[in-house]
Amino acid sequence: MANVGNQLPTQAVSKPAPGKHGNVLPLWGNEKTMNLNPMILTNVLSSPYFKVQLYELKTYHEVVDEIYFKVTHAEPWEKGSRKTAGQTGMCGGVRGVGTGGIVSTAFCLLYKLFTLKLTRKQLMGLITHTDSPYIRALGFMYIRYTQPPADLVEWYDGFLDDEEELDVKAGGGCVMSVGEMLRSFLTKLEWFSTLFPRIPVPVQKLIDQQMKARPRKVVQKEPQEEEEEEEEEPAETEAGRTPRRTPSPRKSPKRSRSRSHHREKERHGPSFDRELDRERDRQKKEREGRDRGERGDRERRRSRSADRNQDRKERKKSRSGSRDRRNERRDKERDCGDDKSKRKDREHHKDRGAERERSKDKKSRGETDDKKSRGETDDKKSRGETDDRRHKDDRERHREERKAKKLSRSRSKERKHKSGGEEKSRKGELSHNRDRDRERDGEQRSHKRSRSKEKSHHQRESSNDHSKHRSHSTE
Repeated sequence: MANVGNQLPTQAVSKPAPGKHGNVLPLWGNEKTMNLNPMILTNVLSSPYFKVQLYELKTYHEVVDEIYFKVTHAEPWEKGSRKTAGQTGMCGGVRGVGTGGIVSTAFCLLYKLFTLKLTRKQLMGLITHTDSPYIRALGFMYIRYTQPPADLVEWYDGFLDDEEELDVKAGGGCVMSVGEMLRSFLTKLEWFSTLFPRIPVPVQKLIDQQMKARPRKVVQKEPQEEEEEEEEEPAETEAGRTPRRTPSPRKSPKRSRSRSHHREKERHGPSFDRELDRERDRQKKEREGRDRGERGDRERRRSRSADRNQDRKERKKSRSGSRDRRNERRDKERDCGDDKSKRKDREHHKDRGAERERSKDKKSRGETDDKKSRGETDDKKSRGETDDRRHKDDRERHREERKAKKLSRSRSKERKHKSGGEEKSRKGELSHNRDRDRERDGEQRSHKRSRSKEKSHHQRESSNDHSKHRSHSTE
């Protein structure tokens, strides 16, 4: 993202003395990412084209041949692979944030060149190549990404007025010269949907001053070239248009890489130019056919949209008719419901009138019952009052009787206490006399018992003697 341009150099860059440039190129910034946008770098490293096909290319010349055959633009993303419409701010297509896409072969090959660690001689061979302007464009982009900002003007100085043209946009439509491309590299930070490494402010000020002091030169045609163009202007081609002669051999879009083709071109100049014009006309026809196809697609879409609109209108009409029917049914149901509700209200009013009459009768009956109950309650109250009075009188009488009884009891107790002392003295004497009598009786009983015991003992002895005499006599 935008921080890629602000990355500090991880390696101290030592600028060699002028005229004594070494063959080893210094690297400015991040030595691993080549200062690329992180999203572009991740898409490059994960693309099967870079991992499979470019992995087999091991030399500088093989990569150059691959650029010649495969690169057709200088944009980082392929056409139609990245949708940035409606995105603003940091999610816009300029910042390179938010949505990825299919990374272009140009940036895959650019990073492949970075992995080869190009030398100064190889980089000069790229930017001065005569076979394809896209080889030169990748060389200049390699310089913009990897070389110190202070050396950019020195690298681009001899090519700021180069008039070789190339289409840098994916799908075509943005043709510019090499000099215009280099001026945009130096003065603008943005390149389609990515950002170049940021140039320090003092260096950028010096670059802007040099660009202002050096306006773009307009290349004037030499008289010999003008005469050749006048002689070589043939009649109209098959498409009915006159061919346009390019000022330099680098402008030809389809150019052979071998020297034999260049020699044939020098020998057979007009025929070669005719073939180029025919090729251009063919390409124009193909573009027109594509435009017509796109227009036909648009008309078909419009017709489809019109049919869809008609279908929608018919659906709306049918829906509106069905809605009207539903509304009529609802109105009828509401009317029927209103009649039913009116009948129910009438019946309800009748029921309410009957209930009111019943309630009136109940109220009148209740009033009579209330009067009776009130009379009864009055009688009960009067009876209760008389009963209360009677109870009060009875209670007072009982209290008086209890008091009288208590007084009589206390008096009788006193009397008993007095008589009780005398009786106790009498009882004591009587008990003493009884004890004496008991002692006398006990003595008499003991004498009698002793006498009876003696008598029983004599009788036993006498019986024993008799028994002995009997035994002797028997013997």
